[in-house]
Amino acid sequence: MGALCAAALVVGLGVAPALAEGRGSVHWVGAWTASPQGGGPGQDRPSFTNRTLRQIVHTSVGGDVVRVRLTNAHGTAPLVIGEARLALRGSGAAIRPGTDRRLTFGGSRRVTIAAGTAVASDPTVLRVPEAADLAISLYVPGPTAAPTYHALSMQTNYTSPPGNHTRATNMPVGETFCWTIPPRPCITPWYFLAGVDVLQSTRVGAIVALGDSLTDGDSSGDASAVDRNARWPDLLARRLGEVGVLNAGIAGNRVLADGAGDSALHRLDRDVLTQPGVRWVVLFEGINDLYNGGTAGDLIAAYQQIIRRTHARGLPIHGVTLTPAGVTDSRESERLAVNAWIRTSGQFDAVVDFDAVVRDPANPAFPLPAFDGGDHLHFTVAGYQALANSIDLSLFRSRATAGLGR
Repeated sequence: MGALCAAALVVGLGVAPALAEGRGSVHWVGAWTASPQGGGPGQDRPSFTNRTLRQIVHTSVGGDVVRVRLTNAHGTAPLVIGEARLALRGSGAAIRPGTDRRLTFGGSRRVTIAAGTAVASDPTVLRVPEAADLAISLYVPGPTAAPTYHALSMQTNYTSPPGNHTRATNMPVGETFCWTIPPRPCITPWYFLAGVDVLQSTRVGAIVALGDSLTDGDSSGDASAVDRNARWPDLLARRLGEVGVLNAGIAGNRVLADGAGDSALHRLDRDVLTQPGVRWVVLFEGINDLYNGGTAGDLIAAYQQIIRRTHARGLPIHGVTLTPAGVTDSRESERLAVNAWIRTSGQFDAVVDFDAVVRDPANPAFPLPAFDGGDHLHFTVAGYQALANSIDLSLFRSRATAGLGR
């Protein structure tokens, strides 16, 4: 949607007049996203029939007009959504009274999403604060077949007993579908959700963080991280304010090979370059490639392709050094070679040196004990906070009025 059309929409809905006046053209900006996944080892994919899913997402930027994007990207059959609603979350599975809104799709409350595709809801008037929890309620008459989902939500989500409970202020909770790979606690995936966007001034844009479990927020055995929105992109968003920070991390993801989600090369356009309002890309991925036999040369060649494709869209891309993985064999030599290239090649627009932040100076193949989530690869909440705190915010200020949002 172009800025002029979006401004007309704001006027037509009778909200956010400051955005619609003269200097205030508007566009869609991503406030939250999750990269869609299909199958994968150890990841259960239940079929839903006659259930309501109430799922909680956390915004990075706010607005007065909102839309929700739903996905059937990895589905094998059409997905029917019988009703969808949006509200501010109260606590648990409850929503805040007075904030419930029906979502429509081309004016209809029911939508069928073809396999391999996604849809966006019609614009809806709701004051969405930044750093707020939203409850998205989907009634699926089903059967849904194997659903598209995002496995590592680090968030408690809710499934109802049979029936359409989308309008319930306190939704009854039925069985829970968990991702239960030890030592992680029970974590419920996000199903069928691709993103939440808000209308914002064209001065406002979004950062997209492309990565693996370290961006997805995996704290391994640290159960305290669940429901805290303590992923480093969340913590960066709190420092920035008025900038969308979109998390395109997938646990187990690789740059070169599909497996735990489509590879970074495969999903770059869908998950990153076409995100609403994208103005900056941050790439922090590759340790899983090295863990699984990839070489520094393989990874650097892939990085160069990602850089070229991102620059072709007129976007800057910042490279992040690979953090310690607790190994001391040849894979550590490959990691150090990759990091040397990231730091010195000059091909990224800027370098974010996460490795320097978290490595143990006395044992640099390992993270500092205070940041070690227990497996020498993932981090505690303190570790993710240290990553977020280390980022130079000026990297995301210089293009604030460039007007590159989509």
